[in-house]
Amino acid sequence: MTIEQISRDLGVSKSTVSRALSGKGRIGPETRKRIQEYAAQAGVKAAAQKQPERKRCLGLVLPVDVYTTNTQFFQECLLGVSEAASLLQYNVMVVAGARNDVSRIRAMVENKTVDGFILMRSVEDDLILKYLTEIHFPTALTGQCGCKEVIQVDSDNRKAAESLVSLIIGQGYRRFALVVGDMEFEVNEERRQGFYDAVDRFGLPREQQLVYPNFTDVELVDSIISDALITRAECIVCGDDVICTRMMSRLLAKRYRIPRDVSVVSLYNSTNLECFSPAVTSVNISAKWMGDMAAKQLINCLEGKSYQEKTMLDYEILFRQSAGKDGRI
Repeated sequence: MTIEQISRDLGVSKSTVSRALSGKGRIGPETRKRIQEYAAQAGVKAAAQKQPERKRCLGLVLPVDVYTTNTQFFQECLLGVSEAASLLQYNVMVVAGARNDVSRIRAMVENKTVDGFILMRSVEDDLILKYLTEIHFPTALTGQCGCKEVIQVDSDNRKAAESLVSLIIGQGYRRFALVVGDMEFEVNEERRQGFYDAVDRFGLPREQQLVYPNFTDVELVDSIISDALITRAECIVCGDDVICTRMMSRLLAKRYRIPRDVSVVSLYNSTNLECFSPAVTSVNISAKWMGDMAAKQLINCLEGKSYQEKTMLDYEILFRQSAGKDGRI
């Protein structure tokens, strides 16, 4: 009987079986006992079990739209994964993953090309994530999901959004225009909910706030700016740095005075936002550190060492000149 067969029979991952049989790595006592008893009944000696030969290679799944959305986040995250993997003597194979296409991932699993996968975006009803969890393949995610078997590294995007918007409201702002991207991405839904948390907390009417979900069309920027100013929105809240870059570029091109005519903030920071005049107030989260942690925890799991199943990274609010009644927060 192989580790793979025990994994299938008991509905646990191969790495969990390996840790239970070897006695190494973190695992619940009940799970360890159940696996060892099952193995003993099947005539398997725990000490004789060996982990399968490893390729010492991680598969990194980049979204196919990486070059049009949040490019800097994925670049920094990839850098963190690569540096951590290199330090631990693993290679990284990058593959572009479409939302509804698991063919390339399945081929890599069946050909034993990689030991584990790191997915770089949490998507509602993600078929790749579903496939990997169904076969109990070692997987890490820079984001959050409902599967405890998946290693998760993220930041509290909902709380971060609430914190930033609450600070702006504390400066006397009452009317906002929120612009967020594709709502199938979990991070965008979290940021929208964080915005509403702040609005509700201060008793501001939701119906007085402009909300633009699923923003992808650059040509709509001028229309959103026009709507925001006509309805006297005092601050445009951008869901991420890409949206904010487009918004700031158009506002400055039209010679609007920021923050005198309208304030602008972003729920995710990048170096682009530091280069505007004025620089943009934003939420800062280290994408590089997120990738670093995902790679290290996955490698620890693969090698039967202790690892964190879920890691929540800190965030910080960068106070800049793009918001504040007097130009400052």
